Amino acid sequence: MKKTFLGTLADLLYPRRCPVCDRPVMPFGSLICAACAKKPVYIKAPYCMKCGKELAEEETEYCGDCMRRRHLFDRGRALFAYKSISDSLYRFKYKGRREYAAYYAACMAERMGDWILRCKPDALVPVPIHASKRRSRGYNQAEVLARELGAILHIPVEAGLISRIRKTAPMKDLSASERQNNLKRAFKICRNDVKLSTIIIIDDIYTTGSTIDAMSCELRRAGVKRIYFAALAIGRGL
Repeated sequence: MKKTFLGTLADLLYPRRCPVCDRPVMPFGSLICAACAKKPVYIKAPYCMKCGKELAEEETEYCGDCMRRRHLFDRGRALFAYKSISDSLYRFKYKGRREYAAYYAACMAERMGDWILRCKPDALVPVPIHASKRRSRGYNQAEVLARELGAILHIPVEAGLISRIRKTAPMKDLSASERQNNLKRAFKICRNDVKLSTIIIIDDIYTTGSTIDAMSCELRRAGVKRIYFAALAIGRGL
């Protein structure tokens, strides 16, 4: 009761912001405004059997990206179409709106929870950011999301398993091959003995898979056998 009271008091003093319009959530106590609830567009079937991108035709099993290149992860899923949630993700990532993670995680658990649990992960592993970015932002958005999702689905979060040791260039303006080169030797396993067989990498945005692949390469070297990912949003790819 004390925890509930303190939570309600905090909401009254510092109203939760809507992840779509960024105004105080209406009605009070919700995670998103009632008027904004239908604005984020969910990825729906048919979707790529490898990365989860939405497909135009049911007869197609893989998107163009996954047909052209071999990925190092086993499979992935994404929640939202990127364009429908891009402004929200920007604020979540760069403007301190960590509170959005509660809404994102609740949606992921509702829409993707069954798939996540069927993967039987030993842990959720958030995509790490470089120490300099963490200092400037104050947090890693993927870790905030992973912890919210892990709490709902009762899955441990291993945020210290792998680190980003090289500060990479922004990815949004790079080609697929440039992204791969940009991420070479960017990640490092932080433990000598990794006792995880199956993990799910958590990220905010999936585009071409270069980041997930670079992490997967290091994780497989450390002995992780099955690697999946779950992303908040997915782009069109290149």
